[in-house]
Amino acid sequence: MEDYHTLPAPELTNLQSYADLQKFLSRKRNSGETFEEFERRLGVLMRQVECELKADELSRYDVEERVIWVAGEELRRCLDKEPKTYSSSSGPITIGRNLFRSAKGGKSICALELRAGIIGGCTPVLARQVCFLMGHVTSVETAAVFSELGVEGPSASTCDRIPKLINPIWERNREAWDAALREKETIPAEATVLAVSLDGVMVADKQAQAEAKAEREEAKKRGLNVQASGPAGYREVGCGTVTLYAPADDLDEEDGDASGPKRLATVRYAREPEYKKKTLTAQLDAEVASILAVRPDLHLVALADGAEENWRYFEGDQWSQATKIVDHGHACQHLKSALFVCYGKTVDGRAEYERLRLILRDKAGGVEQVITELDRLDRKLYRENHPQRRKLLAKERTYFSNQRERMDYARYQELGLPIGSGIVEAACKTLATQRLKRSGMNWGDGKQPILTIRSLQQSDRWDSGWALVANSFRADVSRVSKHGHLRRVEIIQEAA
Repeated sequence: MEDYHTLPAPELTNLQSYADLQKFLSRKRNSGETFEEFERRLGVLMRQVECELKADELSRYDVEERVIWVAGEELRRCLDKEPKTYSSSSGPITIGRNLFRSAKGGKSICALELRAGIIGGCTPVLARQVCFLMGHVTSVETAAVFSELGVEGPSASTCDRIPKLINPIWERNREAWDAALREKETIPAEATVLAVSLDGVMVADKQAQAEAKAEREEAKKRGLNVQASGPAGYREVGCGTVTLYAPADDLDEEDGDASGPKRLATVRYAREPEYKKKTLTAQLDAEVASILAVRPDLHLVALADGAEENWRYFEGDQWSQATKIVDHGHACQHLKSALFVCYGKTVDGRAEYERLRLILRDKAGGVEQVITELDRLDRKLYRENHPQRRKLLAKERTYFSNQRERMDYARYQELGLPIGSGIVEAACKTLATQRLKRSGMNWGDGKQPILTIRSLQQSDRWDSGWALVANSFRADVSRVSKHGHLRRVEIIQEAA
């Protein structure tokens, strides 16, 4: 078989699409023609030229041998030049290609697709474009973008299918590929703090809805009136961030915080609902271990809201030397709730909140002063005989009492540590909420493909991540030996 690289390049002047383009450019101008019409028609003709050139180039990846070897198995050609239409970034490409099948039977294999890295009937560039857009908008909107750009195909169903096709391959290689992505990155010399945060967001889930429906039907059969205790049909998508910080400048322009440390880089992860966020926490563990192996001098910080599940993770051995901080913003929300119980929406209540908020944040032992003040307010409510309000206040007082060891905010600031988990809260919003919680959305097995794409995009790992995906769909073909009149061609398949 001739190496396709040695074949002559197509003569541009022999292409029908090129002739159509020349004819259009040499036409007699119509005085009523707008520039928009000219621009649109020119784009169509240029894309037709692209398609013919791509078809010619793609056909060079076909294998003409009668026998090939795939993953050590002998395959024989079963169909000669079977026509196939592929979608590309300029439009559809139709070519003939040879198909091969094992003597054991089963599906045919197309050597051309393995060599060229075709992904679900799409060329590599189009598949990347589809996945990139799917990370931002729905499949219908993605298809509409291509239509608006004048690219024929891909359909909404194709746009929905491509990320789902890639996801099993990513998951199968996830640990190795995550490690490969980390190896490409460096740790800024000015970094002094490594902060890890964990949180989650509830997303409509088809399986959870089916289970909730089954529970309701079973309750009806048993004559029970079951009242939902929470949002039925929702499950938690876990989000985690790993952030490097440097000592504060006079003003961090991006975060708008003059007192906090300067954020240098953040890796974001998001995972579909899973027991104890097992995969997500494993990813965070690996990320932290990789960074500390190079920079053991970094000050490790565990930063989260007061949710018990998050802090169970941070009780692991890896976090024994970490400084553990409850998000100051969540603490302030609990402080505001406590004061609302006592003062209502009054000027005095707002003033007292501002006073205690600053004490909590900036004064040594600030949390103890807050607890002391809440105790005083509790005694006042007792004297005024407000048992229900005392019960509400006790809940907020317990929060501060349980979290007091993680609320030494004045000391954390002196050490140059972050005291807010806004980065992971933003990750919950941008990774999950903005894409998965649009009106009417209801998710099945399509959540993780989108979350993986968005995680790569928002961690500045999209280019490197896509290179790993694209390479997994490509296979090398080389001549190995002669057996009689046959040539054996070995194909090492990574994608299937």
